[in-house]
Amino acid sequence: MNENLVARVENLSVAFGPSASASPVVRDVSFEVLRGQTLAIVGESGSGKSVTSMAMMGLIRRAGGRIVSGSMHLQTRGNEVIDLVTAPESVMRQHRGSSMSMIFQEPMTSLNPVFKISSQLIETIVLHRHCNRSEAEAQALRMLDLVRIPDAKQIMNRYPHELSGGMRQRIMIAMSLVCEPTLLIADEPTTALDVTVQAQILRIIKELQGSLAMGVIFITHDMGVVAEVADQVMVMKKGETVEHGPARAVLQAPRQAYTRALLAAVPRIGAMNGTQLPAKFPLIDDQAGARPSASEPTRDIAPDYESPPLLSVKSLSIRYDLKGGLLGKVRRRVHAVEAIDFDIYAGETLALVGESGCGKSTSARAIAGLMPIQGGDIVFGGKHLASLNSNGLKTLRRDIQMVFQDPYASLNPRLTIEKSLLEPLHVHGIARGAEARRQVRNLLERVGLPAEYAERYPHEFSGGQRQRICIARALTLSPKLIIADEAVSALDVSIQAQVINLLQDLQRDMGISFLFISHDLAVVERVSHRVGVMYHGRIVEIGPRRSVFENPHHAYTQRLLSAVPSADLDVPRKPFNLMEETVPSRIYAVDYQAPGMDYREVAPGHFVASSALM
Repeated sequence: MNENLVARVENLSVAFGPSASASPVVRDVSFEVLRGQTLAIVGESGSGKSVTSMAMMGLIRRAGGRIVSGSMHLQTRGNEVIDLVTAPESVMRQHRGSSMSMIFQEPMTSLNPVFKISSQLIETIVLHRHCNRSEAEAQALRMLDLVRIPDAKQIMNRYPHELSGGMRQRIMIAMSLVCEPTLLIADEPTTALDVTVQAQILRIIKELQGSLAMGVIFITHDMGVVAEVADQVMVMKKGETVEHGPARAVLQAPRQAYTRALLAAVPRIGAMNGTQLPAKFPLIDDQAGARPSASEPTRDIAPDYESPPLLSVKSLSIRYDLKGGLLGKVRRRVHAVEAIDFDIYAGETLALVGESGCGKSTSARAIAGLMPIQGGDIVFGGKHLASLNSNGLKTLRRDIQMVFQDPYASLNPRLTIEKSLLEPLHVHGIARGAEARRQVRNLLERVGLPAEYAERYPHEFSGGQRQRICIARALTLSPKLIIADEAVSALDVSIQAQVINLLQDLQRDMGISFLFISHDLAVVERVSHRVGVMYHGRIVEIGPRRSVFENPHHAYTQRLLSAVPSADLDVPRKPFNLMEETVPSRIYAVDYQAPGMDYREVAPGHFVASSALM
């Protein structure tokens, strides 16, 4: 192999199942990765992106797949050439994590739930670097600082389930980079991260790539990220390469209709300038590959601002106790959410945005009655949540439903879809027998799925279909408020558009309110009536979407908007520097009293924090 080559894949075909006649899901894929070069592989769900990467890592057999034909070679830093098709598992185990490393999309399934973060990070370093534990711990802490983990020593002593999704993803990124591999395969590595941390991670990867002459395969559905990082772009559809070439040529002058449609469907920040109401997303014509139709304002989605708010959150504060010592006394407290205020009106979508770990999901779980609060008040439909008994909370959960980020983890793999949707109907005594089954089938059709899918299991559906099923389950109880917690962040642009358009249709037809939690500002710009920006457990800016996006006042809001990557290569790249920043801690002494936050109104309904954070 050429000494500048890191990896070469030629005519790769991969199939699943025991039958020799099974059709390949990846067919005749070929590409090369050079030292210091980034190849971006883009495409919709099911296009074969992740299957290709799993084959390169030697993990495809564990997923029930096999390599039908083709060759794959990796050249290590010592110029040793490894045949990735024929190499025994002992050789692959030696090079996985050192010569080549992979960042997986779902960190919760990639991290061992029974071991602390420290054990998992240090194990990787000791195994491949052959150093002692203290040296490995120092290296692990350095990497956690690089990926902007606050209180890195505290995080090292926690288990994966104690961290937010974004925090877990940053741990995975640190783990993959800690041994400085020759080839890094990044499978949707920034999906769960806000744009500021995403910019930080992309810069870290770029800097390590330059200093280590590392080749990178970057798998993503975010065309803005592609424009930021890619030297070469390969577009895949249904297991085949549709287009392959230099990033500028593919992004600026795509030759294939499918590539043009994919680019046109990407939400772009600023596309809603001058508009007040949410708008539907354009959809890709999968059969023709034609350019998607133009979006249009969503009709009749006008919130009822004349009536009292459906939900009022007043001075909401949430703490986590940190215990220590032989007696397990509370030593310090994490101030997860600090005195936040907002209202949601009937038929309104309020979006909460901010970096991972800022308190968005914690606030959502408190509103749904899933966790206790330590201060403030939550009023829903005129009822104070703190005063509700168990029966009152059960009634509340009929009116407030959640749609989570990972639909597969939200559905019981042992139950058919019908049984999963029947459960809330039975628990709340709404319907049983034939009537309940009829309602389930009507709900599936309402979210765009055939009624006969009720007999299937979760693993038989795509990610977008599973998310539709989760929405159908949320609708079983006819809720007044749906909390969508990163509900579309892991979906590709076409499925994302379908799911969000469905939510907007439901809002129009049923008058449902939404608390939309997301880090994707281009999506938030399209779906929301009002936006609240959270940082460090506080709301630092809140107001009408148009006012916040077109005239941001708080420095953090401005930084968020400036960090959004653009798919247009002709747009000047804004300077963005987070590397030297110190991430503020939210761990305080037990008796610590957080200072108040003052707000000023800069436009009608648009409020900005005017005092410093804690």
